[in-house]
Amino acid sequence: MVKKKKVSDPKVVSPPPPTLGRKRDPSLDISIMNAALEILAEEGFDGMTMDQIATKVGTGKAACYRRWPSKLKLVKDALIWMNRNQLELEKIPDTGSLRNDFLALLKPHSMEEANAKLRILGGLGTFWLDEEIETKGITEIFGPWMEVNRTLMQRAMERGEISKKANVELVCKVMNSMATYRALIERKPPDKSLFIALIDQVVMPALKYPG
Repeated sequence: MVKKKKVSDPKVVSPPPPTLGRKRDPSLDISIMNAALEILAEEGFDGMTMDQIATKVGTGKAACYRRWPSKLKLVKDALIWMNRNQLELEKIPDTGSLRNDFLALLKPHSMEEANAKLRILGGLGTFWLDEEIETKGITEIFGPWMEVNRTLMQRAMERGEISKKANVELVCKVMNSMATYRALIERKPPDKSLFIALIDQVVMPALKYPG
């Protein structure tokens, strides 16, 4: 009797592990946002292009689009980053007095820096006409300021310095609105005396009474 030759099972070859793409470089993100802000101050939102931003950074336009699908989303994130960078959220003032905490947020800026920020905000143009930006963009862009102001007021509430029923959210919006009006409508740089008047004559009195 002739034995049949056993046919061995074909070897199962495991697929090679997926090749990982290049890791995202956080420093490139910052460079792109910085370039966007600089071009925004020079050309305005309507005049700037992703090509200009990529050229200024020294990278390819594809690198910009991998991170942000549109110029609008890049500008929005750059504005949020600008505000967060100015505030140093990891070093929120804690002086024991709400008024002094607010004043401690004021940082001396050179006239050049103040004018650059003014040009950035004043050059946004049709950026504000986007439906998403119109509905929640201002809240997101100035969110870092609201976050800090909310934290300071909640601390003051815990200390018994202001009413536990104070309308903290409304006061945050009022402070934000004043800063936005100053920059976008009056086209003027931040003013320390105006900020102090806002704190002493509007914010502190409002927080002393229930909302």
